[in-house]
Amino acid sequence: MTLTRDIIIYAVVIIFGVILATHLNVVVSGSMEPVFYRGDIVAIEPANFFGIQEFNTSDLNVGDIVVYNATWYPAPVIHRVIFKGTNPQGQLYYIIKGDNNPTADPDPVYPNQIEAKVITYGGNPGQNPIVIPDIGYITIWIRGIPQSD
Repeated sequence: MTLTRDIIIYAVVIIFGVILATHLNVVVSGSMEPVFYRGDIVAIEPANFFGIQEFNTSDLNVGDIVVYNATWYPAPVIHRVIFKGTNPQGQLYYIIKGDNNPTADPDPVYPNQIEAKVITYGGNPGQNPIVIPDIGYITIWIRGIPQSD
């Protein structure tokens, strides 16, 4: 009986760890300062969590902070939506920018590029993100991610 109980406990811990890990993202640059900093961990809501759609990537608002697959950078980028529009072909797109960057990101971002949205509290899009300061430096150090600012 104790072996079965131990297996159940381990399974619950593993499942909880997977859920937690897929809902956290390490910030690797200073492009969103002062909202969050390199080494911070932000809570995210994945667009697709093992086949479960947690939010519709077409329903983002100006001000939302998203994680997306950039065409201009080899890793996911965490920046803010500053414009929502439709191109001449009728496709929805977003213009996205890091708060600490002087210009918007170089290419429009389409809903299929959005991986996650940063979780916030207080009711205003993109305001008051849930942040765990500095803990992400462990991941940055292990992965050997250089400063990119």
